[in-house]
Amino acid sequence: MKKEMEKSKLSIEVAELYYQLNYSQQQISEHLKISRPTVSRLLQYAREKGYVQIKIADPFVDLQQLEQQLAEKYHLKEACVAFSPASDPATILHYVSIRAAEYVSGLIRNGMSIGISWGSTIYEVAAKLPKMHVKGAEVVQLKGGTSFSHVNTYAWETLMLFGNALQTLPVYFPLPLLFEKAEAMEIVMQDQSIQKIIEKGREAQAAIFTVGAADEEALLFKLGYFTEAEKEKLMEKAVGDVCSRFIDRNGEICDTTINKRTVSIELAELRKKEWSILVAGGRRKVLPAHTALTAGYANVLITDQHTAKQLLGMEQG
Repeated sequence: MKKEMEKSKLSIEVAELYYQLNYSQQQISEHLKISRPTVSRLLQYAREKGYVQIKIADPFVDLQQLEQQLAEKYHLKEACVAFSPASDPATILHYVSIRAAEYVSGLIRNGMSIGISWGSTIYEVAAKLPKMHVKGAEVVQLKGGTSFSHVNTYAWETLMLFGNALQTLPVYFPLPLLFEKAEAMEIVMQDQSIQKIIEKGREAQAAIFTVGAADEEALLFKLGYFTEAEKEKLMEKAVGDVCSRFIDRNGEICDTTINKRTVSIELAELRKKEWSILVAGGRRKVLPAHTALTAGYANVLITDQHTAKQLLGMEQG
């Protein structure tokens, strides 16, 4: 009994040196003046007796569970959850954009057309796209990309990066995102070349876009399109925007006057896409993403595990 107790104590000491202090077996051997084979046998003994319990946390198993839960909750074709080692916006964007670029590059086929939005999220996706060996693929901008603001929307850069990746000349939407007057927009929209671009956006089999929050940090509020009164109204009524169309908590357009001046794909068109891909991560995007998903504007979600858990915690309706 005494000999067994001494063996147990020694095995625990060896285990502490090995697992807690990161000693090598050779260092333990020298430190305790016992042979290395004895160290190995004592470590095995400690595990057999339950003094050492090894638990492996596999983040990828958790990610698969989150993907399944998100797909079930929002009735998605697919959910992709990237592992982000930290929850700050920059880190999340880095890992989510990598996952989104992988998804898009695996999706594109010969002759396929993809519509793209713009902004920092979609730009990061575009910057990480590999060159794809496809023929006859097409990239079309889904909303007006002309801006005279000092704030970069990455509209042109994003379009070019997608075009380079698909080895095709992209279709640019040469209009501002928002017209000052709806009447002016109606006249411009009647132009035949503009109508062709709009039709290409409608016909695209896939669309890739993000959501934005309706707060002071929102990119759309920094571009000079809105008056202060309009910004205050939108921040009061909207949860965010989908392809620059502001929606309320029910996923409906929250200001029809502003919406009539907005040059962007109609939200109803997103529901018709074979692949309507929402890329979103970070605390500010949880509510608008949840609302957009609940409204059925996306059938594919690409996010991170931090955002995924918050989305699963959101109540439906």
